Amino acid sequence: MLPEERRRRILALLDESEVLRPTEMAAELEVSAETIRRDLVLLEKDGVIRRVYGGAARARNLSRSAEPTRVERESLQQKAKDEIARICATLVGDTDTIFLDVGTTVLTWARQLPASFHGRVVTNSIGAATALAGRKEIDLHIIGGRIRHDELTSSGADAEEQVGRFFADKAFLGSGGVHPVAGLTDYHLDEIAVRNRMIDNATRVYVLADSTKLGHIALRKVCGWDRVTALVTGGAVEEDVVRQLRDTGLTVLRPEAAADAGGDADA
Repeated sequence: MLPEERRRRILALLDESEVLRPTEMAAELEVSAETIRRDLVLLEKDGVIRRVYGGAARARNLSRSAEPTRVERESLQQKAKDEIARICATLVGDTDTIFLDVGTTVLTWARQLPASFHGRVVTNSIGAATALAGRKEIDLHIIGGRIRHDELTSSGADAEEQVGRFFADKAFLGSGGVHPVAGLTDYHLDEIAVRNRMIDNATRVYVLADSTKLGHIALRKVCGWDRVTALVTGGAVEEDVVRQLRDTGLTVLRPEAAADAGGDADA
């Protein structure tokens, strides 16, 4: 196999998996792990992959100015989003009042809200409200406002005012970027304003972000980490970024800590 063909095969393997070890790629391509490592160095220089703890992953292709479409984001990082949802299930009480913000990761969490939950949900995500509409045991409130048709969300002054009428035990927020210095960032000003009202009126605030958001800075500031209880993340997380986030004092919850995340976060 020519080197160019081998590197195309490596990229194809990484398109199918969030992260792979060099030994796994070597076995698949029937070459040595050292050959794969040399290929990964060259691919990283080209900007098409990134080496992470334990292996390699496809490089992020996120713009600071604009985010991928909802349809594109729904097809990405589903395993990581499922991991995040499982952690969130350890954080919520059966009778809590919770805010559900917008975004595909929050939508995954809404779809996996435990069957035992019979509290109150307040959301400006039409997708999340639709996912929960058939659960009669939940006191469901959908926030009205100006509809963003491509995202199926509501925002604007009306939405802010309505969110301000509720106080929640926990808020589960989406994210455009999660950065140690820049804090929580996102793209759309009206949605950020609603999110900040949720932050103001929640006892605990959880930011949900798969590994592609970590280290990224989106267009607009949402808040600093002093206003966030914990970051909940999953996927091929870069250890250096996690360390930098924790150095700010932020609690970072990951799949390996899911079993006792609820106790740690609520302490």
